[in-house]
Amino acid sequence: MATIEPSLFDWRDVEARSDLDRFCLARDHLPDARLLQYLEVMRGSGRDDYPVAAMWNALIAGVVFQHPSVEALLRELARNPALLKACGFAVLPIQRKPVTRLVRDAASGRLQAVREAPADPRAAVPTSWSFSRFLANVIELEETLGMVTEMIGILREQLMAALPDFGCHLGYDGKAIESHSTGRASRATGTTSDPDADWGKHESSGIDARTGKAWNKVKSWFGYGLHLIADTRYEIPVAMHLTPASHAEQPELRAMIKELFAETPALAQRCGDFSADRGLDSAETKALLWDDYAIRPLIDTRELWREEKQHPDYDPSKPITRPLFPERADTIVHTEKGSVHCVCPHTGVQRDLAFQGFEADRNALKYRCPAAAYGLDCQGRDACHQAGGVSPGDYGRIVRISLDDHDRRIFVPTPHGSPSWQRGYNRRSALERINNRIDNSFGFERHFIRGRAKMTTRVGLALAVMMAMALGHVRQGRLEQMRSLVQPIPATG
Repeated sequence: MATIEPSLFDWRDVEARSDLDRFCLARDHLPDARLLQYLEVMRGSGRDDYPVAAMWNALIAGVVFQHPSVEALLRELARNPALLKACGFAVLPIQRKPVTRLVRDAASGRLQAVREAPADPRAAVPTSWSFSRFLANVIELEETLGMVTEMIGILREQLMAALPDFGCHLGYDGKAIESHSTGRASRATGTTSDPDADWGKHESSGIDARTGKAWNKVKSWFGYGLHLIADTRYEIPVAMHLTPASHAEQPELRAMIKELFAETPALAQRCGDFSADRGLDSAETKALLWDDYAIRPLIDTRELWREEKQHPDYDPSKPITRPLFPERADTIVHTEKGSVHCVCPHTGVQRDLAFQGFEADRNALKYRCPAAAYGLDCQGRDACHQAGGVSPGDYGRIVRISLDDHDRRIFVPTPHGSPSWQRGYNRRSALERINNRIDNSFGFERHFIRGRAKMTTRVGLALAVMMAMALGHVRQGRLEQMRSLVQPIPATG
């Protein structure tokens, strides 16, 4: 027999609250009233052995406590009466009533009342079949009416009301979610075990900082693509779409932007910048954000210029430049990243123009001659002015780049690489942390889900729970804990 040494302190002296508080936080802040009404209607006059509200709460508990399957959740309910009660189930086994029947006596022919003993008590925990059927109803409501993802929109507006700056900084990222299917077609049917899914491919490349060699990495998967817009300051989801893996991200992002701001116009007015990685680099997307919603796009720029690389005098160590005004022989050039330079006509020295800000009334970027701005000696100043057709005097030459007349993919209101652009773009790493929580905290790294409707329901529940817990923390004054999914809620004095 193993002996237990006495403890130096009593755990009752520690101010800690039950882990169930995290479940209660999500349960109490999910806007699920409408969905529960529909679930009640779907049950109709059928048996009510397991109440709809209790079954729904158990489903939420499975998400909060990261159970990988229905069976794992039911086992937890069976051994945890506190959770069973918090969900709304009866803690004690349900007793069946005795049944009285009228039976005709064979000898006398008279009817006699016979009281039969009740069957064995039925467990309070729902059966696997009952829970699977309930889950199928939830999936049907999402597939037909979008009632699970509808909660994300409601929670978005509630978070905007609770946090005046929620939504000021938004970002987008796409995430690969594999299906619980190999993707191999059956010889008998010619289809896969998940016909809604397909193959997707993501290619990334770069230059190794240590060796200077180019690298290229290709990832392929069979399943779906999660398209996620989130607040990059608070690291909280804002909107989602789920598509087959092969679906292109750029048109999906533009559709999400239009849909999101149509549903919540106040968010478009509140949002100041929108970040995304270089895979989303598109003149159409950047123009949509700025022209339609006055939101500054902070999207990395791809290097697509290839013509200059074919020249024999091409130097890979130097960025490629092209004339800013190709219709005339001028001294102003720019890179594909949008940096603007002047080339001295006498010495050939290239200098960065001094950025003077964005002129919203002109919809143009303003730059100033670096020699005049920084007090530099420039022998070609007069020739530069003559090439530009200007006579600026001591203030130096001013160069304005109108967004209406230049490549919208390259030139944006906040120039690429500027301090404000870099600060906003760095916040985009919040999407990576959200994706990590989706994988690790909600079990999408390893799951048993097939089918688009089921996957959308499951992802929507995960994001809704994440937002509901954040809202609960904010309303209860724990702003610093709003991103936590597993940290215990501290006790209040």
